Amino acid sequence: MLGVCYYPEHWPKARWKEDARRMRELGLAYVRIGEFAWALLEPAPGRPEWGWLDEALATLAGEGLEVVLGTPTATPPKWLVDRYPEILPVDKEGRRRNFGGRRHYCFSSPAYREEARRIVTLLAERYGNHPAVAGFQTDNEYGCHGTVRCYCPRCREAFQGWLARRYGEVEALNEAWGTAFWSQRYRDFAEVELPHLTVAEPNPSHLLDYYRFASDQVRAFNRLQVEVLRALAPGKFVTHNFMGFFTDLDPFALAEDLDFASWDSYPLGFTDLMPLSQEEKARWARTGHPDVAAFHHDLYRGVGRGRFWVMEQQPGPVNWAPHNPSPAPGMVRLWTWEALAHGAEVVAYFRWRQVPFAQEQMHAGLHRPDGAPDQGFFEARRVAEELTALALPPVAQAPVALVYDPEAAWVYEIQPQGAEWSYLDLVYLFYSALRRLGLDVDFVPPGASLKGYALIVVPSLPIVRGEALKAFQEAEGLVLFGPRSGSKTETFQIPKELPPGPLQALLPL
Repeated sequence: MLGVCYYPEHWPKARWKEDARRMRELGLAYVRIGEFAWALLEPAPGRPEWGWLDEALATLAGEGLEVVLGTPTATPPKWLVDRYPEILPVDKEGRRRNFGGRRHYCFSSPAYREEARRIVTLLAERYGNHPAVAGFQTDNEYGCHGTVRCYCPRCREAFQGWLARRYGEVEALNEAWGTAFWSQRYRDFAEVELPHLTVAEPNPSHLLDYYRFASDQVRAFNRLQVEVLRALAPGKFVTHNFMGFFTDLDPFALAEDLDFASWDSYPLGFTDLMPLSQEEKARWARTGHPDVAAFHHDLYRGVGRGRFWVMEQQPGPVNWAPHNPSPAPGMVRLWTWEALAHGAEVVAYFRWRQVPFAQEQMHAGLHRPDGAPDQGFFEARRVAEELTALALPPVAQAPVALVYDPEAAWVYEIQPQGAEWSYLDLVYLFYSALRRLGLDVDFVPPGASLKGYALIVVPSLPIVRGEALKAFQEAEGLVLFGPRSGSKTETFQIPKELPPGPLQALLPL
């Protein structure tokens, strides 16, 4: 099925009915709205204005369209920032990040968590049983613009509490972190600072725990919203739109609270940001690298336990990459079919109409700012026509499992031991090699069952926990381990038995 992202608040109400009619005529079924609309839903504290959203939902429903309603927490309004300036995040250099863009909040802020709970509650109370609302998207692109890791006083206090719960006694932390080195010993959890602005590099164990904590904070913030939606919108699905080539948070853990995963597919922008030669970038500039979209379809199908949507599909040039060419003719159609072939239940194009103002005015839509159809419109229409004549088969287990672990990316970010070393690049190389062999791939987290797979590929797993080792031992197929697997303990130390650590049980060296 097909859908689109729509922002009725950007357009005169006189255009809404025609937009909805044309969406239906195009063959779209779902429309995502509302994820950046807090300032319009509540223009002043405690004074919600629902009329425009009521009307937008009624207009879309009138054409038989189903709505994915976004919770608006990615963009706290100015009045909220002025009332609670402590919600603003602080970057690694200790600078406060200000209002004027998006994602300007700290996941650890108690004030913001309560305000997020409040607005999501109000939204769900009003629309949780609305017949046009099929489900909800929490927030938008958690972590975009480098916002998973904040370094504010609220994060320091929350991190100290996280450490106390993890270790129980501060001496256990000292042992785990090896604080005898460089005289780093702590007498109390309250003495632990955030790992930044140090003269030399911070302790790697300290960094790894902070990265784990930051990912957990995002999950807790998301779970807060999910709990509200489950209580007030029974029977409605809940998802979140993840990003491409992003490892600052653990999507498998966060998605445990969702009904399925979604992700935002921009093949040209991602290709331009990849570590490719200039010749390769020129070759794939208008098509995207052949594996870039497939990699993420397979990843987020695994994250969603077999279910995923593409919540934003590139329809034309984007505005945020170093270079932003137009897709080659036919590519929007190809990307759509590729997503469906990998099991996407819905592909939603971003966006219905190119907006003529503000930060994304150079980002294409299915229509130009004047309403004339753009190239993506015609390719989406062709897919919609083709879908009416084709029944898609159910998703089946692939012959190959690829074990994917964001924690491995954190370990190598902290101590790469080589300037060009990159976990994501390594995983992508393995994935591309499997694709060249014509093999379908399932992404699985460490510790997941590996039964039924003929081949299990582990590009690199530096920390091997007991459940992962057990899954490898019980695997029925060949298990292939990549470099540095088993090279670190859970506390970021070299194993006493030396690498490959616990994998000695499988790889006696």
